[in-house]
Order: sequence, then structure tokens, then C-alpha cells
Amino acid sequence: MKQSVKFAAAMGALTLALTACAGNGNVAQQSDGAKAELPFKACAVSDTGGWQDKSFNQSAYDGLMEAKSFLGVTVDTAESDTVEDFTNNVEKMVDDSCTLIIGVGFHLEPAIHESALKHTDRNYALIDSGFSDGTNPVVLENGRPLLFNTSEAAYLAGYASAAMTKTGKVATFGGAQIPAVTVFMDGFADGVNAYNQAKGASVQVLGWDKEAQTGAFTDSFDDQSLGLQQAQQFISEGADIIMPVAGAVGLGAAAAAKSNGNTLIVGVDTDWYEANPQYSSIVLTSVRKEIGAAVEQAIQDSTKGKFTSDPYVGTLANGGVSLAPFHDFEAQGSHGGQAGDQQADRTDQEGTLVIESENAPK
Repeated sequence: MKQSVKFAAAMGALTLALTACAGNGNVAQQSDGAKAELPFKACAVSDTGGWQDKSFNQSAYDGLMEAKSFLGVTVDTAESDTVEDFTNNVEKMVDDSCTLIIGVGFHLEPAIHESALKHTDRNYALIDSGFSDGTNPVVLENGRPLLFNTSEAAYLAGYASAAMTKTGKVATFGGAQIPAVTVFMDGFADGVNAYNQAKGASVQVLGWDKEAQTGAFTDSFDDQSLGLQQAQQFISEGADIIMPVAGAVGLGAAAAAKSNGNTLIVGVDTDWYEANPQYSSIVLTSVRKEIGAAVEQAIQDSTKGKFTSDPYVGTLANGGVSLAPFHDFEAQGSHGGQAGDQQADRTDQEGTLVIESENAPK
């Protein structure tokens, strides 16, 4: 029981240090409950994996539906089966008289970017990516990036995983080597390293070398067999906690973990314990991105004439990212201990922990 209390205290202290003045990620409600009066149509185009991927696509879709219900706006969607669908689906939304067009995922940047330049009378938002000319970042007057510094919440997940592992090995892999994925992996690795420094431990991270920026990637966000294979490889190498950052591919990793019987999963994007009840018994926690809330807020801003090209960056402090509850593992003993030492080592002048990642949104 003492170990359980120590673990809870450790994670609580870490979270408090990172959040300081944390919000809850909810969209601000209009106090008068008024519906949008001007003609407005919010539309979204999915990445591959579909709207029911239990991950970032579904989160964006849920945000769109919440905006439809709360604001009374008209909505439309286009589901992408392959990358070849992106441009046609975005233009389909233009033809459908959409006022705000939201691209879900890094891979839609070229299609959203091109359409925004062609149709300056429309507004666009892009989840998990800024805009670029191919080399350097660019600002589009009618384009707003919706970004998430998941390294902060992933740090907490890494620390917790290092505290919970029984083999001394944890692992992570991505669907593609892009900043929106590797920012998770950076934070996870930092959290494990912080635990090692604080506790004099030597927990290993398989699948990602933060310093070299090299690791394991499936090059897919929808082929669950690849997640199964990657997780089985990690398990064979001794990992007993795995964080897949690969959309629906991660469900393949969860299947491998459940089959193994001695492996836990750290979910991403949503709370996997709730989103994937068939795997709830093996979900340690999840690194959540409040994509739905960001989508709903972007739509609400647009209905009020407050659209801006300034990026939205979700953090622990504003509630844009968070660590999900530990659910079945909340009261389980661990080797966590208190986090005071590493908090002091990683505190900036304002008293907030600093998680450094070259992949974090600026």
C-alpha cells in the first residue's frame, strides 16, 4: 500500500509541476447560448484510417459533431481511403460551399495549402501541422494550424511506464517519422530518462533514440498487422510496456500485448481505456490530445468572425493535452517514488518543468 501511495504522489507532483495553471480543455461556451446567425458551414477531410479509427480522425469528427450540436452550424465531411484522395476531397468541400475546411493530419498539408492559396475567400485549419513551402514555415492568412505539444503529457507517461515496468524495458514506435508523431516519442523517452536519474534506475527505451532521432516506424496509420508485428518484436526483446503512436495501427500492438498477457499499452490521442474497451485490461494510461475541443473552438471562433492564422498549441497548461487516468492500475503498487529530485533538476525560472523536443510545435 505504501508503494501505491508513493506512485500516486509521484505522478501527482509531476502533473502539478507541468500544468501550473492547467485548464480542462473544454471549449468556452457562449453565455447566452445563441446559435450562429450567419450562414456557416464547417467541413472536415480525414486522413487515411477513417472517421472511426479510435484516434485522431475520430476525435476531429467528434469535435465537428459537437460544433454542429452546440452552434447549430451545418457540417460536411469527406473520408479519405488513400493519400490520393486528399486533393479531391478538399476540393469537394470547396464545391460544397464550406466556409471552414479542416484537414485532419500532417499528410493533408499539401492539399489544404494549395486549396487555401486558390480560395482566399475560405478559411482553413490543419491539425497536427503548420504550413510550409517545402523548406521553411509559411503563414497563410486564411490558414490556422491546430497543434499539440504532446511531449509534455508523454513525459508523464514515460515516467509512469519506467516506474511500472517489471522487465526494465519499455518501447514506443510511430506510424511515420513526422513531428506530430516523434514529439510523443521524445517526451516518452525524456520521462523514462527522468525516472532513471531520479531513482538511479536503468530502464531502457526500445524503438526510439531521441538524441539520434532514429527509431521504429510502420509507415502506416491503418494496417493493424504492422502494429501487431512491431509489438511482437518488442515483446520478444523484453519490453513489457509499449506506446504505439500510429493511429489505428496501434490497435494491432494492443492485440499483441493482450495475447502476450504480460504487456501493457500506453494509448495516444484518446483515452484508450474508454475508446477500446476490448483492451481496457491492458491499458496503463493514455496521452490525450484534445483535438475535438480544438476543432470546436476553431469553428466557434470562425462563426464569431475571430478566425486567425495564429497557431493553436495545446499544452498541459491550457488543457490541450493531458494524461488519462490509470483506471485499473490507479491503486497498483509500483517503484515510482517521489519525483522531487527530477522536478528540481528540470524546473525553469518560473517553476515549470521544461520538456525539450525539436519536434514540439513552436
